[in-house]
Amino acid sequence: MVKKKREGLSVAQEIDGLEQKLSLCRQTIEEVNLKLHREELSPEGRKSLEREKSLLMTKAETYEKELTVLRKENRQNAVLAVAVVLLIVVIYTCWTM
Repeated sequence: MVKKKREGLSVAQEIDGLEQKLSLCRQTIEEVNLKLHREELSPEGRKSLEREKSLLMTKAETYEKELTVLRKENRQNAVLAVAVVLLIVVIYTCWTM
């Protein structure tokens, strides 16, 4: 997966943004599903909605993959932060003894 240039956002902010996009995408998929099942549609209208649903499903999968990568990066950042804090504590303890 190619990394995109970030626009000054933290990993947590990116995760929040993607989760909102994914939620909106899933909501739209549900709306399209309801239209497909409840409304009488012409064959062209049905094909159009099915194409839209397919595109939305692809978009949702992409968002989920990006979220997985970002969550992994967030975990790595958290582990690094804990390691730095522990290193500082060890150095401080050795310095004061």
